[in-house]
Amino acid sequence: MVNGVFVSQSVNADSSKLVPQHVAIIMDGNGRWAQQRGKTRVVGHKNGVESVRAVVSTARKQGVKALTLFAFSSENWRRPEQEVGVLMDLFMLVLTREVKKLHKNNIRFQVIGDTSKFSASLQDKISAAETLTQSNDAMVLSVAANYGGRWDITNAAQNIAREVQEGTLAIDDITESCFDEHTSLVGLPELDLLIRTGGDFRISNFLLWQAAYAEFYFTDTLWPDFQEQAFIEALATFSDRERRFGQTGDQVKENR
Repeated sequence: MVNGVFVSQSVNADSSKLVPQHVAIIMDGNGRWAQQRGKTRVVGHKNGVESVRAVVSTARKQGVKALTLFAFSSENWRRPEQEVGVLMDLFMLVLTREVKKLHKNNIRFQVIGDTSKFSASLQDKISAAETLTQSNDAMVLSVAANYGGRWDITNAAQNIAREVQEGTLAIDDITESCFDEHTSLVGLPELDLLIRTGGDFRISNFLLWQAAYAEFYFTDTLWPDFQEQAFIEALATFSDRERRFGQTGDQVKENR
């Protein structure tokens, strides 16, 4: 336990334990992984794709219903132009290669975030992937790209205000449930577990609304090294948490 948050430790997964229905991951550490090996940051991003494959496959096998990956934040445009360009090219390449596999495994794919800044060809590729997989129901893979939690909340507020202005929504009907229905992850299970790799202890403007009662899991493991076993260990710790949702521990035990 560091500063009141859980830090990863070795845990043996037990298939009988509770599996989080919705897991989100901040995939951090690609650049440092590459630099430690005397390579460019781009090499780290490319190796990170293997971890994405491993995590998606493991989540599907473990029974996770929704997996949300933070691929590119609204602040990442500030990075060197060359690195941003490589990330966009890599995103396009991965979409081209992986979407058919997702579809074959009954996984629905969607991108959350402001995609209007992306090239027309990338927007078309995203739209095609979402259309191809839209009826799949084994798991939902959401990729947050040009996404920020504050953007998500602001966007929801603007859409609600627009409906009030148009007379299709009354002010008294604006509840937490109503607000949630206007956010990017509408229709998915509540966020249960938020994982961050790479050793930092912050959520970096990711899923601010959705993370209200999520369990946090921080690990020093850099993203390219976060493979199947590391993910299973993170999932295993979830079932050991006591989730009180405002109640006391005694109340939780009484209601079991």
